[in-house]
Parts: sequence; structure tokens; C-alpha cells
Amino acid sequence: MGKLGTITRRTFLIGSAAIAGGVAFGYYQVTKELENPLKPGKGETTLNPYLLITKEGITIITPRAEMGQGVHTTLAALVAEELDVAWQDIKTMHGPASGTYYNEKVATLPYPEYKENSTKDKLENIMGAVGKIMGIQITGGSTSTRDAFEKMRLAGAAARYAMIEAAADKTGQKASTLKTKDGFVILPDGQKLSYLQLAPEAAKIPPPEAPKLKDPSEWRYLGKDMPRVDMVEKVTGTAEFGIDTKLEGMLFATIRMNPQLGAKMKSFDAKKAKEMPGVKKVVDLGDGIGVIANNTWQAFEAAKKITIEWEEAPYPPDTKAIFSQIEQAFNNEPNSTLRDDGDVNTALVPTKDIIKAQYAVPFLAHATMEPMNAVALLKDDKLTVWAGNQAPVLVRDHAAKVAGLNSEAVTVYTPYMGGGFGRRCEYDFSDLAVKMAMAMPGLPIKTTWSREEDMRHDFYRPGAIAHFEGRMGNDQPIALKADIASPSCFQQFSSRFMGMAPPGPDKILVEGSFDQPYAIEHYQVNGYISDIAVPLGPWRSVGNSYNGFFHECFLDELAASKNIDPVAMRLQLMKNEHEPSYKVLKAVAEMADWDKPLAKNKGRGVAFTYSFNTPVAQIIEISNSEDGLKVDKVWCALDVGTALDPRNIEAQMMSGIIYGLSAAIYGEITFENGQVVEGNFDSYDALRMATAPQIEVKTLQNKPHISGVGEPGTPPSMPALANAIFNLTGNRIRELPLKNAVEFA
Repeated sequence: MGKLGTITRRTFLIGSAAIAGGVAFGYYQVTKELENPLKPGKGETTLNPYLLITKEGITIITPRAEMGQGVHTTLAALVAEELDVAWQDIKTMHGPASGTYYNEKVATLPYPEYKENSTKDKLENIMGAVGKIMGIQITGGSTSTRDAFEKMRLAGAAARYAMIEAAADKTGQKASTLKTKDGFVILPDGQKLSYLQLAPEAAKIPPPEAPKLKDPSEWRYLGKDMPRVDMVEKVTGTAEFGIDTKLEGMLFATIRMNPQLGAKMKSFDAKKAKEMPGVKKVVDLGDGIGVIANNTWQAFEAAKKITIEWEEAPYPPDTKAIFSQIEQAFNNEPNSTLRDDGDVNTALVPTKDIIKAQYAVPFLAHATMEPMNAVALLKDDKLTVWAGNQAPVLVRDHAAKVAGLNSEAVTVYTPYMGGGFGRRCEYDFSDLAVKMAMAMPGLPIKTTWSREEDMRHDFYRPGAIAHFEGRMGNDQPIALKADIASPSCFQQFSSRFMGMAPPGPDKILVEGSFDQPYAIEHYQVNGYISDIAVPLGPWRSVGNSYNGFFHECFLDELAASKNIDPVAMRLQLMKNEHEPSYKVLKAVAEMADWDKPLAKNKGRGVAFTYSFNTPVAQIIEISNSEDGLKVDKVWCALDVGTALDPRNIEAQMMSGIIYGLSAAIYGEITFENGQVVEGNFDSYDALRMATAPQIEVKTLQNKPHISGVGEPGTPPSMPALANAIFNLTGNRIRELPLKNAVEFA
């Protein structure tokens, strides 16, 4: 069955012979009353599911998806730190689909995150409770460490407390005289009792309501550069991703869905496909077809042979018409005005010295290196799904609905995934795999999408248009107005995730513009929702990905209008508004020697974005070469409050920068005849090793609260590059991708 197929129910559970079987620990004070997903059988014992101790060693259950961001390492370190175990003895395993693992930090509220606000704090607590009630188990929004920072440390601390109490009961020693180290309780005379030995009795000891957590000065793992728990597997090629799943008797499938997204299929003729060697079955999926065969290549080739008549798309037929419809949203009343300081309308009159600019960004695909895939097995009214995903409960519940089963009859395994970026928050790929399994019950079916099918059936980052107006004083802006129009990713995703689109202002549409720590006296940001049926979903950094570009490019335009240094102007605006952001921008300017002159063939640009509770500033240096513009170096400074793993934070900033620069230079999804044009990396390119810049990262820890790093590195990269191009060439580019305006090496 392979490694992924061996994670069975009994793996989690505890036998009556506790040393032979094991003991599961876990602690999360707020959710003690939630149902434990580890159901004990006869003679079995279990507590909450964060820690598993067996004769094989210690396994930490990590309830968030590992898609390259290192989250399994950081989450494991939270438990290992408080439990006091040897890092080299740790194993990790993604937890089952369960509301017990809900994410209380994933909700987004229409307030600037950098501002202290008692109403915001109360609403965050309420939204955390909503997450609990709804059982939102999701990896996204750079929330994994924020959500786990206390609960998983408490899990380790509670288990350590139980080990000490069990040792005290066993030896007659006072618990206060006992110490722990590397998975052992140490008695005053130096005798050691292993956690394995103590586990059966420790399982019977109720955890304290508030186990004491270590002071950061005592940390062995947290705050240090930790070896990645997935590194050896990935370097040696033994790591198993969803696409690597192998099961006995497996057949292989692929799909072809209507390229006019959201439309159905009129008819199809599969005669030629059915005659091909190895083809087992052709499946009618309603808005497309599936082919099951002896191997994936046979399925791919057979799918091409099927003649299909499609219905037409429910959105305008081409890119120009789509953006024309987005532009029309400005004729309506705004959906939101989440920033409205001072009196912008008065401040922007008279109009003679008003600076105006219009910006636009395209639709974008996620372009994960591992295309969408899932394995499903329907047997004896039980459904098992193997799928790299960011939302296991969502996958489980929708798979159950497709198969006509109760959720309890569905088991979901979440392997490593070759990229997520928000795409694997969805469940379309797992639902289709279930439909293929239903066509041939009793056999595991692996459904793999072709690269073209993946890229042309994405849930895209929406295209957007922005109108900016501003007025400068002597050395800084006195007025800034932004009108931003886009289809609503939030409304679409919420409808799929929760079955409804919440009423009220759409924060995501304007995040990255309305919530930046700049003290501009007259400051207004309006959001306009365009009703377009192109499928949309969260893309790395979501609304910040385009608003960071709009907002930071326009600030540069304002500075240039008065020949003011763009770093100095931003620092002045931040100084009394948000000190941690000020220090981040100051740090990156020092890193890049901003005040030193550049060679004639070089240029540089700066940008800053506060997103996901993390301020990030970047300076990008470029140069002219015979082959075109070259991105030479990126300096990046950020503040995460508490840096749990500095080296991993650096890696995530690098990842976010490369992802953002790839989008800035190359990324563009276009439409013709209702269909997406781009289908592979030949037309949807990315930075390669030869064209990637040097990147230097500095992490500050001035903020009072911990924050995430998976997404905040992406938004400032795009405007920093555009601003660098202006600095070098004098060419102000207001639309992405940049390749349409300049040539890159």
C-alpha cells in the first residue's frame, strides 16, 4: 500500500497493553469539549490528538498541510519544546480530518491589522469561536503558527506534566524534585524513566487546566534554526506526495472538463477512446468526461480522442471584454469604504495639482508544480481519499456528499503536496476523483490532471483595476484616494467553503491598500465588486497581491512628483503611525545602503506592505544588460514578533519573493472565445535559477504578537520591481505583467 496507505485508524489508537501499543496525548484548553477524532476501540485509550507515543518512538500529529513551507517542522518544535524530547527522535504525521483541529485565526475582519482596536479584538474572539463551531480545519492565511503557538505548546506541556506525575506516583518521589530531558524523567539520584515506560500511567492523569509554559530564555528549539523534518525525504527522493500514492490493484484516470469555465457539456462521442488499448471506462461527469485506464498516459491519450460539444461560458468571451466589465463596477456604489480619514473630497479640490494614475493587474493561476490529483477508493460503503489538500474536513464532507455517504464513512489522508498557494483549499479535484472511484467500486483510482487541464481549470487570482488620486504637501502626501474594482474572490470562496457569501464589506478586495500604516491626513479607499463568473480563489497573499502593487507604486509616483526620496517619505508617514513598520523599512534601507549612489546602468525601487499581521519591506536592485533588464538583488526586512525558526522564515521570504517576481514579470491568464489561453509553462513562465536574484533577509522581533510568513513576502516584490524600473529608465509601468512593457534578460 505504501507509506501513505499505512496510516490506519489503529495507528492512532492505544492498545490495552500500553507499552506495546502506545499512548496518545494532547491538550487544548479551549476545545476540551470537542469530540476527539481518535476513537478508542476495546481496551484502547486516547486523549486529544497532538502527540502519539509508541514503542517506535514519539510522533507529533501536525494538523496543518505541509506544502513546502516547513510548517510540520515548526509545529513539531512547539510540542517538542514543552514536552522536552530529543529532536532527532521526533516523527510527524498529518492529523485526520477533524473539526478538533479547527483554525481560530483564519477569519479576516475589516479592520487594519496593525491598529490596536478593542472591537477588533472582541470580534476576533467571536470569529475564533465560529471557527470552532464550524470545525474549520484549514491551512492558509499565514495562520498556522499563530493558531498553534499556544495550543500545541500546551499539548507538550500537559503531556510533560503527566509524565512527571506518573513518575512521582511510580517512585514515591515528590514531583517537584523530578526533571525531564530528551524523553526521560530524571529522578534526584540520576535514575531515568523513559516516557515510553511511563506512558500507560501518564494517560490516566488529568492534565492541568493551565500547564506552565517555558520562558523563551529556556527554549532549546524555538527561536533556533531547526533541521526540517521533511528534508531528508525530499533530498533523497523518498518523500511521498499525493501524486506518488500507490495502492494494490490501482487504476489510473484523468479528466477533461469544459474549457468554458462553469458551463456544462452538451454531448460527447467516446467511441475512438474506448477502442484504445488499456482503456477501462469513460465516465460522464456532467461538465466533462473522465477516462480510466491501466496507466496515466493511456488515460491522457484516450481523453484527447473524445469528441465533445460544450456549452458556452457564463462570462464575457475575451480578456478585453472581461476587463471592460470590471471597469463598469466603478459606476456603482462602492461595496466598502474601509478607510475614510479626514475629508478626501475637499482635500482633492481644486484639481490643478492632483496626481492621478490608473493601474491594472491580470488574472493569475496558482501553477503548482504538482498538478491537481487525488486517489479515491469506494468499497463496502466506505470511502477513502488520498489528496494533497489544505482543508481536510472540506474534502471529507464534500466527498461524502458526492458518494451519498455520511462523513463518518469517509477517511481522508493528507500527504505532502507540491505547492498549494491557496489552490488546494478547494475540493474540486478530490470530488472528481470520488466520481471516478464510484464508476469502478472496489478499486483504488488515481485521477491525475494534465498540466493544461490544471492551468485552464484553476480558481484564479482575480484581475483588478485601480484609480488613484493624490495631492502632495511640501514633503509628504496630504491626500490619497483609491478606488479599486475586482470580482470578489472572498464571495466566491466563501460560497464554496461555507455555502454562503457573508454580507458586508469585502476586506480582501481592498487589503493591502486600506490597511497600511501611513499617517495621511485625508485617506480614503473604496472597493467595488464586479460580478463576473470567472472562477476565483485565494492566491498567495490574496488581495494584497494586487493592492500592494497599486498602493506602493502610487506612493512612489507621489514622491517622484516632488523629487522626494521614496524611503524618506514613507518613513515620515510611518514614524508616528506604527513603530514596528517604521523599523522594518529603516532596516531594509540600511541593508541595501539606500543612501549610496548607484552605477549608471543600475536602478532600485522600494516597497512596503503590511499583510497577515506582518510588515515587510523590500528593496530591489536591477541593471541593464545586453539581453534586457536583470533583477540583481533583493533586500527584505520583516517583523514577525517572535521568530520561531529564523532560517525557515528566511526561506519563506525567498519563496514569496520569487513567486511574486514571477507573477510581476511573466504571470498573465488571458481569455479567448471564453477559454483560458495559457496551458503550460511555455506560456505561463516563472523565474528560473539563472534569472533569480540574490536575496538577503533580516528578521526583526519588535511586534508584541507572533505572525506568519508564508504569504507576506509576495506583495512588496511586485511594486518594488516596478519602482526600480522607473528609477532606472524613467518608464512608469502601471500594468502587470512587466514583460509586456520591457524586455528581461
